[in-house]
Amino acid sequence: MMLWRQFAMEWRLYSRDRAAMFWTMAFPVILLLFFGTILGGGDGLKLSVVRVQSQAPGPRDAALDQALADLQLKVQALPKAEAEARWSRGETVALLEPEGEGYRLRLNSYLMAQAGATAGLVNQAWLVAQARLSGAPEPLRIPAQVESPGRKRATNYASFLLPGLLGLNLVSMGLFSVGMVNVSYREKGKFRRLAVTPLPKWIFLLGQVLHRLTVTVIQAGILLLVGRLVFGIQNQGSFLNLLLIMTLGTGCFMAFGFALSGFAETSEGYAALSNLVFLPLMMLSGIYFTLDAAPTWLQHAVAVMPLAPFVRVLRAVFNDGAGLAGHGLGLAIVAAWGFAAFILAVRRFRWA
Repeated sequence: MMLWRQFAMEWRLYSRDRAAMFWTMAFPVILLLFFGTILGGGDGLKLSVVRVQSQAPGPRDAALDQALADLQLKVQALPKAEAEARWSRGETVALLEPEGEGYRLRLNSYLMAQAGATAGLVNQAWLVAQARLSGAPEPLRIPAQVESPGRKRATNYASFLLPGLLGLNLVSMGLFSVGMVNVSYREKGKFRRLAVTPLPKWIFLLGQVLHRLTVTVIQAGILLLVGRLVFGIQNQGSFLNLLLIMTLGTGCFMAFGFALSGFAETSEGYAALSNLVFLPLMMLSGIYFTLDAAPTWLQHAVAVMPLAPFVRVLRAVFNDGAGLAGHGLGLAIVAAWGFAAFILAVRRFRWA
């Protein structure tokens, strides 16, 4: 069968570059292991405070230390000179030091996400310590529970990251593997030679699509396996729904690659054009962090970009076991982008 032979040929060409094939499979795994470990692959990010040692520790200091320990806040007690040196090097999130009859808390302005949460715990501990010293009832705290948005199970940062990396892989595959290869073929005259052969165009294009689809499936399988073995992450939803979403995303971002390849004459030109598309998608689509602190206009703009709704639906299914019924708008946005890119790719495609 001609399609099968073309599919096998695409795999032979792909497997010749062993280094590229290795990094295609390994790079997302390295990202997952690195960020998942550094930013809390197990019990989550540990909040910490550096505490300047008092010259003459008293009951107040002991009560505060006990209250901080009860809140499971990591406390490192250091002499004042050493604490100041660490602060000046930017190594401290929050610095707690005695001042008068109380304390002063300095928060690192570069690390406000951690510092803000730390400040809340320190203030809670101070209220508890004061109550214990005065013999008054301890202030009641609102109980907090860590769980994913869909309330399926408590998740760590690695669980948040893994679906984002799956989406990023599809974008990378579409823009760099599909688009760059087609520009390279046209630039080197391979398309002109193919145009005079009996090989139908649709066989050639479909062979590329099927090859990239199988590469994507293998990538996803490796990433899911590493996530399960290292971080205990597992799919909470339907594997069929997961496959349908991945198929839709693959079609959308491969269409992006085909479409962009029609606007570049050289590989260098395509590299600049594809990065112009790839970098905003990577940075603004919620792969590594959410944009809830970004300006409202930016959040609305990102919501209609193709990768952001794709990753949102993928996380809902993978992390929270959601169905597809409540995510019709997000899937429609991805499908609309894919359809528009496909139409543009057909119009811009040329053999020479």
